[in-house]
Amino acid sequence: YQRRVHGGISEPHAPHTPFIMLTRYVPAAMVAGVFLGSQCLFTVDGGARGMLFDQLKGGLQDKVYGPGTHFYIPFLSRPTVLRVRVTPRIEDAITGTKDLQTVNIQLRVLSRPNPQFLVPIYRKYGHDYNEKIMPSVVSEVLKAVVARYNGEQLITMRERVSAEIKDHMKQRLENPEEEFHLIVEDVSITDLRFSNEYIFSIERKQVAYQESERAKYMVAKAEQEKKAEIVRAEGEAEAARIFGESISKYGPGYLKLRQLECQKGIAETLSKNRNVTYLPNSGNMLLSVNPNSSSS
Repeated sequence: YQRRVHGGISEPHAPHTPFIMLTRYVPAAMVAGVFLGSQCLFTVDGGARGMLFDQLKGGLQDKVYGPGTHFYIPFLSRPTVLRVRVTPRIEDAITGTKDLQTVNIQLRVLSRPNPQFLVPIYRKYGHDYNEKIMPSVVSEVLKAVVARYNGEQLITMRERVSAEIKDHMKQRLENPEEEFHLIVEDVSITDLRFSNEYIFSIERKQVAYQESERAKYMVAKAEQEKKAEIVRAEGEAEAARIFGESISKYGPGYLKLRQLECQKGIAETLSKNRNVTYLPNSGNMLLSVNPNSSSS
């Protein structure tokens, strides 16, 4: 093959064979195909669900996509991914107690969307459904439940109050008629804040209660001591009566017997004491000899 140029000089020219054309354009076509293919796929991670927004129909499709890689048509549809794992949320609310005290309650709520109703949730509330649902529901439930308890009961019965709040929230959020479609896993009260005046009144009440309990203890102690004195006096009177009857029945011999028993007890006590020494009645402590006999 030759091609002509000006001046009559010809140069060799490489032929455009099919193989050379294939090696020149196939890599570019492959790169373009991989790029376009990656743009037509979307990935749904574990703990999430996917949905597609159809641009032609102008709405969200009813199909929910599970974890994995899925195909969609760019420019005609748009993927949306929502988490379905349990999400913690802290809510603060100010409400009133049964005894007309203002309390600031901090509530932790563990909830997740129902995967079967992701499409209705997204259509009605959007991606930030928690921000639109939780504040109003928590405030309403807290006002209904806390109004049944006074301030002291909220402190001493916190677990019971948390369980009752959880039951009310499950009735509201999981009720199909309410169209919230949220599953409540756990609810707990994390903080209770009363006014300073109410806290001071509770402390004074506790001090008064402790003082009253101490007074009750002192009264009970005095009653027991009084009963003990009565029992002791009755015992002494009974002993005196028995003693008098014994003297009248047995005469002075009974007194002599009691005297000997007392002396025996005293002797036993003194014999065990190391500081007591027994001496003989005679003056000679070395020999049992009468001094009068030696002088004679």
